[in-house]
Formats: sequence, structure tokens, C-alpha cells
Amino acid sequence: MNLNGHKKLSVVTAVILLLVCIASVFPLFWMFIISLKTKTETYNPAIWFFSPTFENYKSVFENRNAINYLKNSSIVVVLTTLFSIFIGGLAAYGFARFEFKKKENRAFWVLSLRMLPPMASVIPIFVMASFLGILDTHVVLIVSYMLFNIPFTIWMMRSFFEEIPVALEEAAFVDGASRFQVFIQVILPLALPGLIATSIFCIINSWNEFVFALFLTSSDASTLPTTVTLFLSVSGVVWGEMSAIGIVTILPVLIFAMVVQKYMIRGLTFGGVK
Repeated sequence: MNLNGHKKLSVVTAVILLLVCIASVFPLFWMFIISLKTKTETYNPAIWFFSPTFENYKSVFENRNAINYLKNSSIVVVLTTLFSIFIGGLAAYGFARFEFKKKENRAFWVLSLRMLPPMASVIPIFVMASFLGILDTHVVLIVSYMLFNIPFTIWMMRSFFEEIPVALEEAAFVDGASRFQVFIQVILPLALPGLIATSIFCIINSWNEFVFALFLTSSDASTLPTTVTLFLSVSGVVWGEMSAIGIVTILPVLIFAMVVQKYMIRGLTFGGVK
């Protein structure tokens, strides 16, 4: 009876997981199907069999200048991740190794910045960026993205640094290494799995960010997620091109996540294995 009960439970679990996977993947599949339809066919969801066309993809690159949006996204994501990892890593090391007044309260305050909704901070950032004359530039997006990437980096990296024995640092100090040399040559190599996992999440968060990119840019520094607004007009929605740019936006992150999946899992389990 117990064996049969376990088999029934396994089948039910498998069915539920399958349904959840289908529900999760179906919107992406549906968007891909629409991106291959002609303008007339997109308004008839009952059409499942048709001759696929890549005119929508051709249009978004030739008429909608998607390559510039892709370039902007790449520049902002790479620079944001580098700055966030450097600044956040140093701060996380400080929280992990040094004792100071109200340490945990300040650590929670840093983490609470990550909980702040983007809409709560985009208006004051817009005002300050307008005053400084950096609206619609890569700089304002990099600074804005760092506001939520740095707290996340500190929160992630602190736990990884705390797992590294202090004795290793003390041995390096005895050999004459400075604190910065110890951090670069001893701590970072040992915390590399956690560093990679944190970088991956920073890249994905920055690539998918929409609110800051929408309100702080207009044309010169706009990123791929903001292109969805190009296909909304009083005459209707251009579903085919919108779906095509959606696939173009998702595909790099999807491929990136598949390539670095093993590093992500290794980094997230780093503390537990130690």
C-alpha cells in the first residue's frame, strides 16, 4: 500500500509540475508564434498552421533600430555589473570581517534599499538627472541600476565571505600581505563561485529592468525592454513586431542563463557545501 501510495503521489506531482511548466512556457511559445505571422494573421488567434515569415524581425532591425537598443542594453548591463560587483564586494567584505557600531542594523538598512519599489525612487532620480543634464544617457541608467544591484551584491557576497576561514587571511598577513592584497589574492579566488552567481543575477536584473529605462531615457540611451512602447498607437498594437522584439529581448538572457546555469547552481550552493 505504501509503495502504491508513493507511486500515485509521484504521478500526481509529475502531472502538476508538467502543467506548471506548460503554463510558464506557453506565453513565450505564443509570442514566438505571433512573431512569425503576417500582420493579418496576428489578429486571428485561431490560425495555428501558416507559412512562417521573418518580416517582423526584419522590420524591427531595419525600421525600429533594434540594434541600437541592443547596444545600449549591453553597455549599461556590463558597466553596471562591474561597478556593482566591485563596490558591493568591498562593502560585503567589510560587513563580513569588521565589527562596528550597529553593524546588523546598517546591514539591514542596506538590504532594505533593495525592497524599495522602483516607482518610489524614479521621480527624485529624474529630477536630479534633469538638474545635472544626464537624462537619456548611459550614466543615469548605470547609476540607477547600481541602486538595487549593490545592496543585492552586498547581501549575497557577505555570506560567501563569512564562509571563508579567517585563518587564511591571518596567514597572508604574517607573510606581509596588505589587507587589499589579501582581498584580491586570497578572498576573491576562494569566493569566485559566489562572485559568478552574484554577477549572473546582476546581469539578468539589469537586462530586464524596465521602469528606470522607460522614465529616464527617451531615445539615445533607451534599452531593449523599453521598445515595447514603440508598438502602441492610437490605431492599435503592432502585435507581430512587438512579439519579435520581445523574442529578441528574451533570447540573449535565455541563452546566457542556459550557458551559466552550472555556475549559478554552484555559486548558490557554495556556502552549504563549505
